[in-house]
Amino acid sequence: LTASLWGPYKDIWQTVMNAIWKRQPEAVHRLDQVLKKHKSDFISLFRNPPKNVQQHEKIQKASTEGVAIQGQQGTRLLPEQLIREAFILSDLFDIGELAAVELLLAGEHQQPHFPGLTRGLVAVLLYWDGKRCIANSLRTLIQSRQGKTWTLELSQELISMTTRFTDDLMEQGLTQKILTLVSHIDLNNEFDKLQRERGLGSEKHRKEVSDLIKECRQSLAESLFVWTCQSPLSKDDTLILISYLEKVTVEADGSLDGVNLSLLMALLYCFDVSFLEQGAEDREDLMHRLPLLAERQYIATIHTRLQESQPWKLPGLQATVRLAWALTLRGISQFSDVTALAEFTEADEAMAELAIADYVFLFLTESVVASENFYQEEFYIRKIHNLVTDFLALMPMKVKQLRNRADEDARMIHMSIQMGNDPPISLRRDLEHLMLLIAELYRKDPFNLELAHEYWCPSEPLQTSTIMGSYLGVAHQRPPQRQVVLSKFVRQMGDLLPSTIYIPYLKMLRGLASGPQCAHYCFSLLKVNGSSHAENIQGAGGSPVSWEHFFHSLMLYHEHLRKDLPSADSVQYRHLPLRGITQKEQDGLIAFLQLTTVIVNWSENARLALCEHPQWTPVVVILGLLQCSIPPILKAELLETLTAFGRSPEIAASLWQSLEYTQILQTVRSPGQRQAIGIEVELNEIESRCEEYPLTRAFCRLISTLVESSFPANLGAGLRPPGFDPYLQFLRDSVFLRFRTRAYRRAAEKWEVAEVVLEVFYKLLRDYEPQLEDFVDQYVELQGEEIIAYKPPGFNLMYHLLNESPMLELCLSLLEEGVKQLDTYAPFPGKKHLEKAVQYCLALLNLTLQKENNFMDLLRESHLSLIVTPLEQLLQGINPRTKKADHVVNIARYLYHGNSNPELAFESAKILCCISDNSNIQIKLVGDFTHDQSVSQKLMAGFVECLDNEDAEELINPDEELEPEKKRAQIHHETRIHILNLLITSLECSPPSLALYLLGFELKKPVSTTNLQDPGVLGCPRTCLHAILNILEKGTETRNGPTAVRESPHLAELCYQVIYQLCACSDTSGPTMRYLRTSQDFLFTQLQYLPFSIKEHEISTLNQMSWLMKTAAIEMRVTSLNRQRSHTQRLLHLLLDDMPVKPYLADGEGGMEDESRSVSGFLHFDTASKVRRKILNILDSIDFSQDIPEPLQLDFFDRAQIEQVIANCEHKNARGQVVCNVKYVHRVLVAEVNALQGMAAIGQRPLLMEEINTILQYVVERNKLLQCLHAKRHALESWRQLVEIILTACPQDLIQAEDRQLIIRDLLQDVHDKILDDDAAQELMPVVAGAVFTLTAHLSQSVKTEQKQPLALPMAGQSQYVLMLDGSFTSSPASESISMGFASIGDSSLHIILKKLLDFILKTGGGFQRVRTHLYGSLLYYLQIAQRPDEPDTLEAAKKTMWEHLTAPEDVFSKLQRENMATIESYGAALMEVVCRDACDGHEIGRMLALALLDHIVSVDKQQQWLLYLSNSGYLKVLVDSLADDDLALQSLLTPQPPLLKALYTYESKMAFLTRVAKSQQGALELLRSGVIVRLAQCQVYDMRPETDHQGMYAMRDPPVFIPAPVERYRQILLPALQLCQVILTSSMAQHLQAAGQVLQFLISHSDTIQAILRCQEISVGSLQELASLTGLISKAALPGKNCSFEHTAISLW
Repeated sequence: LTASLWGPYKDIWQTVMNAIWKRQPEAVHRLDQVLKKHKSDFISLFRNPPKNVQQHEKIQKASTEGVAIQGQQGTRLLPEQLIREAFILSDLFDIGELAAVELLLAGEHQQPHFPGLTRGLVAVLLYWDGKRCIANSLRTLIQSRQGKTWTLELSQELISMTTRFTDDLMEQGLTQKILTLVSHIDLNNEFDKLQRERGLGSEKHRKEVSDLIKECRQSLAESLFVWTCQSPLSKDDTLILISYLEKVTVEADGSLDGVNLSLLMALLYCFDVSFLEQGAEDREDLMHRLPLLAERQYIATIHTRLQESQPWKLPGLQATVRLAWALTLRGISQFSDVTALAEFTEADEAMAELAIADYVFLFLTESVVASENFYQEEFYIRKIHNLVTDFLALMPMKVKQLRNRADEDARMIHMSIQMGNDPPISLRRDLEHLMLLIAELYRKDPFNLELAHEYWCPSEPLQTSTIMGSYLGVAHQRPPQRQVVLSKFVRQMGDLLPSTIYIPYLKMLRGLASGPQCAHYCFSLLKVNGSSHAENIQGAGGSPVSWEHFFHSLMLYHEHLRKDLPSADSVQYRHLPLRGITQKEQDGLIAFLQLTTVIVNWSENARLALCEHPQWTPVVVILGLLQCSIPPILKAELLETLTAFGRSPEIAASLWQSLEYTQILQTVRSPGQRQAIGIEVELNEIESRCEEYPLTRAFCRLISTLVESSFPANLGAGLRPPGFDPYLQFLRDSVFLRFRTRAYRRAAEKWEVAEVVLEVFYKLLRDYEPQLEDFVDQYVELQGEEIIAYKPPGFNLMYHLLNESPMLELCLSLLEEGVKQLDTYAPFPGKKHLEKAVQYCLALLNLTLQKENNFMDLLRESHLSLIVTPLEQLLQGINPRTKKADHVVNIARYLYHGNSNPELAFESAKILCCISDNSNIQIKLVGDFTHDQSVSQKLMAGFVECLDNEDAEELINPDEELEPEKKRAQIHHETRIHILNLLITSLECSPPSLALYLLGFELKKPVSTTNLQDPGVLGCPRTCLHAILNILEKGTETRNGPTAVRESPHLAELCYQVIYQLCACSDTSGPTMRYLRTSQDFLFTQLQYLPFSIKEHEISTLNQMSWLMKTAAIEMRVTSLNRQRSHTQRLLHLLLDDMPVKPYLADGEGGMEDESRSVSGFLHFDTASKVRRKILNILDSIDFSQDIPEPLQLDFFDRAQIEQVIANCEHKNARGQVVCNVKYVHRVLVAEVNALQGMAAIGQRPLLMEEINTILQYVVERNKLLQCLHAKRHALESWRQLVEIILTACPQDLIQAEDRQLIIRDLLQDVHDKILDDDAAQELMPVVAGAVFTLTAHLSQSVKTEQKQPLALPMAGQSQYVLMLDGSFTSSPASESISMGFASIGDSSLHIILKKLLDFILKTGGGFQRVRTHLYGSLLYYLQIAQRPDEPDTLEAAKKTMWEHLTAPEDVFSKLQRENMATIESYGAALMEVVCRDACDGHEIGRMLALALLDHIVSVDKQQQWLLYLSNSGYLKVLVDSLADDDLALQSLLTPQPPLLKALYTYESKMAFLTRVAKSQQGALELLRSGVIVRLAQCQVYDMRPETDHQGMYAMRDPPVFIPAPVERYRQILLPALQLCQVILTSSMAQHLQAAGQVLQFLISHSDTIQAILRCQEISVGSLQELASLTGLISKAALPGKNCSFEHTAISLW
């Protein structure tokens, strides 16, 4: 349901976004349609459909008669309540009644997205959201116009379309409409109206409504601003804008609000002529189009208007506009061809004078630059920069006048002070204001524009072109005139500086020094000012604005104050009068210190140059001053300057020692000292009393910087136990733990203190890695005694955070207070700092969770008597304030603020993800989360809101420095990833788990009874499952498929994984699959777009497909089991069809294709239009080749050792892949480099670090390779699973037999082609071999089934084979002469498959025996195809004479068999070698299958090639000899409880093969030669016949068990031996005597057993088999006239 006041507007905004910001090519056409359709909405901006009497009546009766709603068929009855609400809404917004009803219905529909709000409140949001969309669309359309200030680099077609469209709007009076709307829409009025009608809900709702209204006004104002940036307004529109600005007022803090700032900037850009100076080629054209120059009337009218003496409400605003106009006139007068306008251009001086008289610079500083929106827009900053620089460059006389006036004023003040009078009141301070404006304007540079660069003109030509910015490519080129003028202004203002503007001048320099280049120039200026040649100009002391002067003064102050320093014992030291530094001097010092701080912060060269200067020694002097008695505010500034110096590691190291030496924080107490000194005293006694804490904050910042730069372990050695502990203790106990209980004059400062101190803790813990030596007490010697050294600070923090310490309590309490404050949605002082402090608290918990396992493992191994508790358990503790265990709930509540505070939501999600591993904690968390209904609803909404976030964006290589918006988008994305990981780990725990609660499953009843619904149905809230499906659904209505797959691949991968886990888990499977099938048609929709192939995200894409295919396999299995044939059939068609089908049908584009398709179904006559089956396309998308990173080329490190380091740093990641931890490798290598000593090492350090980078790059590549291979295996596994399910689990009749064979053939050929490619990765072989095995098995089965079914012949209506009653086949006389092709797929396909199988076997080479095992199985299945079904054993059974049998024509089976054999033989000895080797050794299963294969091949090998190879190469002999080894293994099998039956199976296989060999005369001969019977005679296992159980006949009635009884096992061993002997006797014609002799020898050597068998009384199948085999053998072996003695023995036995 989309209301006409919301849905279409949302659609417009989405289209504009896609076309202009996301640059989707297909969106341009759509935008054109949308703009044509909705042009009236833009023309009648924000106008609502009017109220209407008929509509009113219609709606009145709607409860009985019903009403037609747009977009729905028929009429709809409305409840009375809704009608009442509609009338209220209609009055509230003054909209038509029907529109109000639509809004309410849309609100009802959207309600699940806004938990806790009624439909009326949602309707209010939708109403304003519609307005916002229109305003944003308008602004973006205008922004994309062609114009003079910027270009968005869009296509020409799009630009001309938007330019045309917006020009039309402007002609219809857009300016007037915008200004009217901006004046009329007033937040307070709107809120009052809503308040009266109860149209405002919770604090969050109020905040959302107010944000929407503010955004509407802001976007409208910005529309006008971006218009004037690109093209000027007409005369009338400019006048309208001026009239609006006349009435503007400022906010309470004196600044302009965002809307008025935009409109002021719009007017300033109207007066902009600077773009003409840039000498563009189309300058003439631009000048004609500029109304300023083209229309004489324009200048006349505007000039007259601005000259009017009528004051505006804000004189400063009037002054700003006048100044801009004066500069425009001066700019125009520079053009040669505008003499006609001379009368106006000469009035520029007067206009500027008017502006200055109204304090224009002060207004710009306090109201424009100070506005909170000013630094958010690059073109505001550029505009004011141009205004100031134009004034300085174009009006040098005015600037001189200001300077003269300032000098004059300074003299007057000086005189009055000397005469003892008060200085005159009426003095103007314009120059001072100008300087302060410059100081403020350039102080911040959020876009790194470095505009202040224009004020510095290098005195010496610099050699690098980059320093000079864009225009000085050649080193000696002259700088532009403007730059010369500006730099002259900076230099001259500092000459003979009057004392009144000393501080403003320093502040201006501080502003102009912001930026790496500018700081360097400013440093040089201060250096030059103090040098000798400058002294001649300035007189004796050098310029007061120089390093020389400043550091000299600092030294003098230090000398002077040090004398005042009282002795340590004088108690009243703090109450001495502060003689020494006056207030004015203090201000001057602070200004210079701040300038120094800025320069030193930005420029490393300046930092080092100042520190190394022999006379100045800034660090020493500053530390000296810090020990003196000076005000805390000055000390704070001194510390800030030290902080800036501490950014260089080389300075930081010495700074630590100096800090320790000067005892700024007292770390050593001397025995006689009664009084504490240092910063702790200042904090507790001075700052606490003043309720202001600048010094403490500065000290924390100093420590924070130093901790980052360098960290000496032996700090304070010799005077105290070395280490950082005293500092940590002070920060923790005095600053952090007591920050809440102190009083603050400025409320925000409380949170500033918390933020800076928590930042130090965060850095210390972040850089700490638990080491074994931390857990052993280290002793150091101090003044002759042994004392325990301090532990590292990270260790102490871990210890405090793993116990119920005050520190942890305070952190958790801070988190609670933070979320309470955020829940009010109201601004309060220090909000930013509170958010930052909370972020650090959450980050500390996160770091602790990451490091605790390692920490606790090391603690267990050591002998320290410390007790710690895992943090996840401490978080389960009771909150002392609420008396509930709600710490984790408080952390999770930050997710609810994911839109406004993405960083906090991100840290919170990370913590929840970390603690969700443990299923005991899960159960407790579910209880805590669902305990209170309203909290539970909020938490669910928080999770869903984070997943739904539309700003999230996955950045593929986030190495570059990101702009804030991108950074936020990335954080939103990471938060979603953590939530999905939380769901994934949680689903692996036993229920009830957090995931089940978040995904909307039943927690009180069995999970499987859940009935999942769409959000809003039966009161079902919107859950994470809906959010996940929504992510995957976006884009499925277009041709390109799910957008997430392309735009956020990793996110999509995890979404698919969650859905797979839900479908795979027995509890959740039923409800989930039912919901996906019925409400969403999820699988069919998603599978249509397979395969996803996006090369740059290969790993994610493969994993997405894997999870999706696995889910599809489950779905097909389940629907087949439940007999939901239509569902199974749809999916089968989708995956297997090779007829083209339109995957994407727009509305009503169906038609004939569908019907004809269903008729032709699977018919294959139309070969031209065939398409590739989807299942094969998916296989194609998996690239079997894999790029391997280049091997390392190292100059310094040893390659073998590096490989060893990499191997040692490997670990299993969350997905179970073995990857190398890059951070660990980095740490090991850097430690190695740091351990090097000597000068040579220092010189080579940069090279070593570069090589470390190379190694890390290699490790990253290597990890990527491993992950990529893992992903490919995973995808192949899933593909194989899907194929196997299709072939085995789906009903057979859904795929016709011949199609089945064709599909299998295609799959087999493709999969072989891919794996046989030379580049294919060997790691994929096992999976492919498994798939080949399954496919061949099914092919064999399918062909056999087909053989059994009578094949219809075209000419004779009879089958080739007729099924006899006994089940055997006989050939019908009619068809004997016809030789059919084999099976539906034909012989040639079968031969290709065989060749590929054999190639695959050979490709595996020597290794991969397990892979070959699968392939031997496949080959056996394949060879079975050529066996005649139920071939009769004897001629008698076949009812044929010998002659008939010999002269019968070759049938298809024999032909195929012959051809198969020819193919196998063509591979020659290479194949024989592999198979024979596998038959002789290796894995048992491999041996058995190789033997079975040999058995088969030997049986059909008419040429006896294989037999010859076996005997000639000695493999047969090896096999025979191995019977001796089997003997030992088999003996162990006859114990009552055998170990494993492996040996029995391999023995059986071997004997079966030998028996097969013995069936041919040649084979029997070879066996006799290799002494097989002799070998059998030597085996002792045949003598170990177990006693039979004497239960007689009843033995058979026991239920069959898998492991047979010992007697049975013995028979399995003996019978094959007897059978082998018998076959050898039968086959050996020529050597019959020899054979018989050996057999008798065998019988005699086991005579005890033979006798036992012959005498056996038992009558069972087994014993009779034994007897039959034995008597048969004896009868064959008994030759006439020989061995009579044996016969006698036998007879006597019998």
